[in-house]
Amino acid sequence: MPTSLAQSGPLAASDQRFQSIPARFMATSQRQPQAPAYFVRDTQGWQPTTWQEYAQQVRQAARALVALGVQPGDAVCILGFNRPEWTTMDLAAMMVGAMAAGIYWSSAANEIAYIVEHSGCAVLLVENETQWAKAAAEPQALARLRATVLMRQAPGDAQPQVPEGVAAPMAWEQFLALGGMEHDAEVQRRMDAIREEDIGTLIYTSGTTGHPKAVELTHANLSWTSAALSAAFQVGPQDRLISYLPLAHIAEQHGSICNHALAGYQLYFARSLESLGEHLQEVHPTVFFGVPRVWEKMQAAIATKLAGATGVKARLARWALRTGRAWHAERLQGRTPDAWLDMQYRWAHQLVHRKVQAALGFDQARILISGAAPIAVENLEFFTGLGLLIGEVYGQSEDCGPTAISLPGFIRLGAAGKTLPGMQVRIAGDGEILVQGPNVFRGYRGRPEDTAETLQDGWLHSGDLGRIDEDGFIYVTGRKKDLLITSGGKNISPGNIEADLMNLPLVEHAVVIGDSRHFLSALLTLKPDVLQAFAQQHQIPGGPAEWARSSPVQGELQRGIDAVNAKQARVAHVRKFSVLESAFTIDNGCLTPTQKIRRNVVQRQYAEEIEALYRDGPGAPQ
Repeated sequence: MPTSLAQSGPLAASDQRFQSIPARFMATSQRQPQAPAYFVRDTQGWQPTTWQEYAQQVRQAARALVALGVQPGDAVCILGFNRPEWTTMDLAAMMVGAMAAGIYWSSAANEIAYIVEHSGCAVLLVENETQWAKAAAEPQALARLRATVLMRQAPGDAQPQVPEGVAAPMAWEQFLALGGMEHDAEVQRRMDAIREEDIGTLIYTSGTTGHPKAVELTHANLSWTSAALSAAFQVGPQDRLISYLPLAHIAEQHGSICNHALAGYQLYFARSLESLGEHLQEVHPTVFFGVPRVWEKMQAAIATKLAGATGVKARLARWALRTGRAWHAERLQGRTPDAWLDMQYRWAHQLVHRKVQAALGFDQARILISGAAPIAVENLEFFTGLGLLIGEVYGQSEDCGPTAISLPGFIRLGAAGKTLPGMQVRIAGDGEILVQGPNVFRGYRGRPEDTAETLQDGWLHSGDLGRIDEDGFIYVTGRKKDLLITSGGKNISPGNIEADLMNLPLVEHAVVIGDSRHFLSALLTLKPDVLQAFAQQHQIPGGPAEWARSSPVQGELQRGIDAVNAKQARVAHVRKFSVLESAFTIDNGCLTPTQKIRRNVVQRQYAEEIEALYRDGPGAPQ
């Protein structure tokens, strides 16, 4: 089994000459000036903005930054949900030699203040009065800013409250009005002067403890990665993508800014996360990126609807799911399905698959991707039953997003894909995934010790555990820092166990406990809609709290855990579990903005429940 892989992806590495993202953006706007660049949804439908208009907006914003005195190397912070103003300001900042620093819209006031101060922010762009109020709650961070700008202000909104010593925020239109043509030559001079080694953006990681680290990504990192991804996925002006994941995350920055600037596809800005399902049905994207929670929620909704089917419809749906899984299983193993299975698959597509795909908005999708966290194989298999093949992308902010990618013809369920061409990946002696390539970051801003620990001899130490199979597919098996060491000295990676637990119909989230303990246990949260349906089916009285404690629910959970345990070595069996009454959310700190579980926060908040699991019985020693 190989431990190293270089340029083994589906495409050969392309010859890339450096051209900054702003330069690529301007080139695209000149190549297709009248083509639609982005769409915004209003009461009349999706309204387009052409590439020529978009370029004019970015250029004007760049001139406005110059007018405000923003210098090369300054930071421009952006706080809010995905909007054209967000991407316009990001591109404008890069164009004048500054660097954008995105802030998650869910961030608390102290988190916003930290990033504003740590980045050396010169201008802060906030979405609306709600986000401004959070920022203004820590006025000391705003006092040194050159300006604060509001993306939008709803008609009738009261004027924002402004703390003493802080300048009032200006409207977006007021900001743009500063961008007179007298500053255009300076904008061009600065864009032409961008060097490969200059910092293009700061990505603040959503850490589980302490302050986030600022990942410094150079213009070379951004340019090389966007070109490599665009070549691999072969995206172009004919493609449609929806912008809905946090723009402070590197994955969405590629989709909505860097790759968009290069490939020139059509971008649709979602109104909210809650509107995603509606937008999918309207836009019918050709390329769609989702984090595991998005796919899991889609599966749960589809499964609930299918479970409600009766008679012929129910039998037809079950047959179509079986057929889809069987057909794709053959293809994924490199085999050609036999004539009978192939004919059944065509019937299943006509009778069921295409209708479900159209209802989801995926009937024109040619690339479906899952990333940002591992996804359970069972989830991927479910979608193959609907004729939808989802590939995984693996990486981190520190290598500008992608380490490995999956493409049609190069997908293996459970694998994170193959190394992006032009990079190298190897597995260290302790199982850690190490990465080297043009997309590896420069370091953590202001944290030389952390940089030295992560970058060693030119290799990025990812912190992830994994393996590479004989065909070059990378498998991520866990996190080094998440390893549980039982009191018996057994090393256990909880990630795969948790993924299997969250694939149980009733389970929303799962956290496996067992560090320095003599057996593993689990904290579970349940899906409210599935729990309610289960309670009605089994005629369980009371409300959600009573349902969760009932014998039928506890028995169903135990049977599911037993099935998960059967896939694991005895030392990795979950011996006990506790159902929590409160869900894990971004607001209560248990989830990151990208829907990853903050393990340390969960363990701290539910310390009593954890102790009860180990106090109430000895469990089985390991």
